[in-house]
Amino acid sequence: MSADKTDKTTVTAKDYKNRTRRTPGWLSATIAIGFGLFYAYSAWSGLGNLIGLNEAAQSLDTTLNGFGWGLLLTGVLAPVVVFGIAFWLGRRREAGPQALLLLAGLCLVSALSLDIFVFGLGSLIV
Repeated sequence: MSADKTDKTTVTAKDYKNRTRRTPGWLSATIAIGFGLFYAYSAWSGLGNLIGLNEAAQSLDTTLNGFGWGLLLTGVLAPVVVFGIAFWLGRRREAGPQALLLLAGLCLVSALSLDIFVFGLGSLIV
């Protein structure tokens, strides 16, 4: 009996490099939902700022200027957009890098929310 030279049972180091591991669907969804709740809270607080600061400006018999509207709408839309981008970038990665991408996006959204808070009502009204 001769040995078959086309034996497929041997695995080389090159094969390990080419193989990609994916996160199971349930774990990926759990990570996305967990971080999604924080993103949703940030979007909800942005909406609260938009409504509250608009009412505060109206109580002072004035309105928000264009910069104020743009800044406050950014506070509402930024968490949704950043979550979508972070989820899209991490969808085919392992659990750790996926969670880190979502965490980095959440840090970005929090920094933007803090910048909006620093501006305050005084610089947003006409």
